[in-house]
Amino acid sequence: MKTFFITLLILLFAGAAFSQDKYDEALANKLGADDYGMRKYVMAFLLRGDKVSEHTPEQRAEIQAGHMANIGKMAEMGKLIVAGPFMGNDELRGIYIFDVQTLEEARALTETDPAIKAGVLKMDLKEWYGSAALIMLPEMYPKVTKKSF
Repeated sequence: MKTFFITLLILLFAGAAFSQDKYDEALANKLGADDYGMRKYVMAFLLRGDKVSEHTPEQRAEIQAGHMANIGKMAEMGKLIVAGPFMGNDELRGIYIFDVQTLEEARALTETDPAIKAGVLKMDLKEWYGSAALIMLPEMYPKVTKKSF
């Protein structure tokens, strides 16, 4: 049993030393990472809006096209890091993760969405603490994407 604990301690110390060799201070600073490799974002939960049934299927298709164009615009601005729908047809429709500092800035961005304006979607905004490396996702996404929406 004593040998097991000594081996475990050696492995833990070796693992800690190994992980420190991978730390890239310049990258951490560039991404705005704190000592834990984390930073603040604002997450938007996209919920089914109250006015979905007020629009014809053709109108909803047009609203959806505007919604997708707005996603592209926010991504090009460098403000939208992640966007995507949830599977299924539930009240919770999707998420955005914004690279902004305040809920007010995220609210201003979400209010540009045609689906929000039409009441097809509504947003619930929350500050979120996540990996600073997430900000690199927009750089990586085109490298794995064959087709665009």
